[in-house]
Amino acid sequence: MKREIYEKLEDWKKEENHKPLMILGARQVGKTYIVDTFCQENYVNYVSVNLFERKDIVELYDLKIPSEEKFVKLKVLLGVDLEAENTILFIDEIQESEDLISELKFFYEKHPNLNRICAGSLLDVKLKRSHFSFPVGKVQMIEMYPMNFLEFLWAFHEDLLIEEIKSCFNKNIAIAPPIHQKSLEYYRLYLITGGMPESVKKLVSVNKDVIKYDSTILQNIIESYFKDMDKYVLSNSEALKIERIYNSIPTQLANEANKFQFSKVAPNAKSREYTSALDWLLASNMITKSTLVSVPEIPLKGFIKEKILKLYVNDVGILNNLLEIKASDILLDNLSLYKGVITENFVANELETLGYSLYYWQSSGTAEIDFLLYTNDGIIPLEVKAKDNVQSKSLNVYIEKFHPKYAIRISTRNFGFDSEKKIKSIPLYAIFCLRGL
Repeated sequence: MKREIYEKLEDWKKEENHKPLMILGARQVGKTYIVDTFCQENYVNYVSVNLFERKDIVELYDLKIPSEEKFVKLKVLLGVDLEAENTILFIDEIQESEDLISELKFFYEKHPNLNRICAGSLLDVKLKRSHFSFPVGKVQMIEMYPMNFLEFLWAFHEDLLIEEIKSCFNKNIAIAPPIHQKSLEYYRLYLITGGMPESVKKLVSVNKDVIKYDSTILQNIIESYFKDMDKYVLSNSEALKIERIYNSIPTQLANEANKFQFSKVAPNAKSREYTSALDWLLASNMITKSTLVSVPEIPLKGFIKEKILKLYVNDVGILNNLLEIKASDILLDNLSLYKGVITENFVANELETLGYSLYYWQSSGTAEIDFLLYTNDGIIPLEVKAKDNVQSKSLNVYIEKFHPKYAIRISTRNFGFDSEKKIKSIPLYAIFCLRGL
C-alpha cells in the first residue's frame, strides 16, 4: 500500500554520500513492508537481513576484532559485494545487536558507497535504555506511524476524492454535500480499522463490508506489543506498571481534569513510581503525549508545564478496540459521551503524522484549546468538535485574548471560513491538508 514515507526514502537515496538510514516506529506500522518495497523498486541488488533469523551475524559483531575485519566477514557471510553499484543492504530487527548499531558510524565513515537501511521492533526503547556507543550525527532517523487518513484513502484508490478535498480546503469553499457525506463515511470506517496496515488491508479485501471485517487483528497487535515488552523492561514490576498506564489511557481521556493523572492508574499510585514506565511507553511509540503550555507564544516548548499532559493511544482503531466499541455503533454514531474522546485521539494521531509536536492550552477558567499548531502564520489554535456544533466558547476566549492570525475548528461540518471571527472550518477527514501550514 502507498505510504507517505516512501517519498522520504526517495529523497534519502538522492542525497550524495547519504548516511545510514534508521526507520523508527511502533511495531506493525509497516516498516519492513515499505523498506522491502522501496529497495526492490530502486536497486538492482537487494540484500535483506533479519537479525532474529541471522544469529551468525549477531555473533560476528559480538567478536572483539577490528571493524574492517568484521565488515569483510559480513560480506563473506552474505556472499555479496555490498559496495557494488546499485546495491542496498537492509538490516531488520537491528536492535538485536548493539555492536552492529555502533558500527553504523564505521560504515558511514569508511564505506560511504554502502547503501544501508535499518529498522527494528521497539528500537526507540533499545536506543534510550542501552548505554552502548550510538553513532550520533552519523545516522539519519525517520519516524514512521500507522497509516493516516490520507494513506487510508489511497488504499481505496480514492485519488479523485483526495484532490477534491484539497481543492476545497485551499479555496475555503464547501465541498458538495454528497461528497461530504462520502468522506465522512470513510472517516467512520477509519475509526473502526485505524491505520495499522494489516487492519486496513483486511477492510480493503472485504470491500468495506464491516460485517466481514475481523477486529481480532487489532487485538492481536495489542497482545504482540506486550509480548515484545518483556524483552526490554527492567523488571516484572515495571512491566506491570507499563500495562497499567496503557490500559488506563482510554478512560483517562474522558477525565474531567483534562489531563493524565498517575493517581488514576492504580490505587495510591505516585508519579515517581511510574515515570520510568511512562517513558518506556512513549519511547515505544505505543502512545503519544500533548503537553500543556502556560502561554501560547513562540517557542511553545519554552512555555510547557512538563508535569501536566494528556496521553493518546498511537492509533484510533486500537483505542476503539481497547474500549470494546462495536463497529456498528461507530457507523450509526451511537458513541454518546465518548465520541469526543475518540475524535480528539484521531486528530492527535493525524497531527503527529504531519510532523506537528502536540501542545494544548487552558485558561485559568474553563476555556481549553485542544491543540496549538506552530505554523508559518505563528501559533494557530485548533479546536476539535466531534459533531457539527459551531459554538466555540473556548476558541472565542482564546481569540479575544491572544489575537491569532486565524483559528481552526475541526468537526463534521463542511469547509467554510468565518471572516468576522477568522475561524477556518475544516472537516475531520481533511486534516491531512494542514501539512506544511
